[in-house]
Amino acid sequence: MKSRNKQSTKEPSGYLLTGSLIAICIAFSPYLFYSYEIFPNGPVWETSFFTYESKYYENVLTAAWTYTSKLVPLLLLLIWFFTCKHWWYHVILIPLIMYAYQLVSVVYDDVYLNGAALMDIDGLIYLAPFFIIILGIVYVVRIKIFDRVYDIDLSELDETEISVFSPIGDKDLNEIKSFQQENEDNSDPTGNIILEDYYRKL
Repeated sequence: MKSRNKQSTKEPSGYLLTGSLIAICIAFSPYLFYSYEIFPNGPVWETSFFTYESKYYENVLTAAWTYTSKLVPLLLLLIWFFTCKHWWYHVILIPLIMYAYQLVSVVYDDVYLNGAALMDIDGLIYLAPFFIIILGIVYVVRIKIFDRVYDIDLSELDETEISVFSPIGDKDLNEIKSFQQENEDNSDPTGNIILEDYYRKL
């Protein structure tokens, strides 16, 4: 009993700690965004550990603002993706991948002075395969949930003959036929006894 109580207290405390950390990250996201203001207003940022030169923007402050404008939405989308309990949570990957791609493109442009600006020109072309794959996954998940909620087996649609006036379902008719084939030795020509035995089995 004591070990069970310890486990039950550990689970809520871990859940509470994780939720608190997530809440703190979301609450401080505006401060993370405005942290670009601490960077120097010039082309070079020199520290005792490294020296950073903004080649594309020619201003460290502008580069930092661009980085944080991509990093903060990326962080919030990551939190949303890992905490979302809805069936469509895979769709969150689309804007998440977009912001991640833009962040990498911005850093690449600034570090290597690439004036082509891949982020603006070819972004949708590179991201299109991810969009198609993720939307395909979401559609498959939706179909699975729809089948489970409404108890529909789509694999049986090809085998069924849909008839509005049929009192017995096609699946039941197939089972009756197989049941009749098993009991061919029965002498009743009308098959009423066979049907009665079948319904007793149900």
